Amino acid sequence: MRKGLTLAGGGLLAAVVAVWTATTVIGGGGAGAAAPGAAPVPATAPITRQDLVDTKTVNGSLTYSGERQVATDASGTVTWVPAEGAVIRRGRPLLKVDRKPVVLMYGKLPLYRQLRWGIANGPDVEQLERNLRALGYGDDMTVDDRFSYATYLAVREWQDDQGLPVTGRVDATQVVFLPSVARVTVAQAAVGAKTGPGRPVLTVSGVRRLVHVDLNTTDQALARKGAKVTVELPGGERATGRITSVGTVAKRENTNGGEDGKTTVDVEITLTKTPKTKLDQAPVEVEMESERRKNVLAVPVEALLALREGGFGVEVVEGTATRLVPVETGGFGGGLVEISGTGLSEGMKVGVPAT
Repeated sequence: MRKGLTLAGGGLLAAVVAVWTATTVIGGGGAGAAAPGAAPVPATAPITRQDLVDTKTVNGSLTYSGERQVATDASGTVTWVPAEGAVIRRGRPLLKVDRKPVVLMYGKLPLYRQLRWGIANGPDVEQLERNLRALGYGDDMTVDDRFSYATYLAVREWQDDQGLPVTGRVDATQVVFLPSVARVTVAQAAVGAKTGPGRPVLTVSGVRRLVHVDLNTTDQALARKGAKVTVELPGGERATGRITSVGTVAKRENTNGGEDGKTTVDVEITLTKTPKTKLDQAPVEVEMESERRKNVLAVPVEALLALREGGFGVEVVEGTATRLVPVETGGFGGGLVEISGTGLSEGMKVGVPAT
């Protein structure tokens, strides 16, 4: 006789498992002995040998990499801002204050001091010189950490072309250093607004598309760095990708101001090709896989029997006779569970509940 029992498989699966209620106790009459007088099972399923992988579809959003806020030391009236979605490259203005541009240059170091002739050597000087050279200035300038007279002349030429005061000195009122090309996500500063030192004016991102998932911590086993995923994009487009980042800090999402929200970790996925849609924060569905178990013996989950003394077994059917075999369970996937046990092999029949 079999009764229903709900089993949680480490967050991977919730399945119906059969409970063995026969009077025979494994170990008393010998593991694998036939149950005297047991009625034939109503249905059977074969033990198969195959790969097992569990999948789950979760919600995510299609966005852009490296979002950050941009501030400038420029003070005055904002006279121009780029449109949201605009892509700004090296040497182009991020915005204009009092009609003077605040120019994007590439680099990891923020512009934390005024760069001028006679200043102490430093990597920020080399960063500026590298940008000037890339923009076509300073043919006689050596790109190193020293602000030379040639650097001074290159800066003056660049300032003249940009319509900036020709001083030979560069500071955060004129330049913002960002790691690469910037895509404008949000323009906090509107034309006509006043701005000042340290005030955020833009939110920008990189141009690389990625998928962000707030993954429930109960599904964390599905998120392995480097694992392949399938993403369904807006309009039915499907794309493959790989998990490139898994957060290590859990966040709690409260519901209606309460404490009953789920706990999540950040997961980022890089797509193998650029999607057709240009939408930011577009909702997507991500099909994630658990770790693949290769070439294992598997049976339907409902073939498992919860034993009185603990653990699980399967009811092996041989003709009209049955015997109970204790098993160790492994991975789950597609309604199947990995099993291992003495004397079990591919092709054997096990009992399952009648449908």
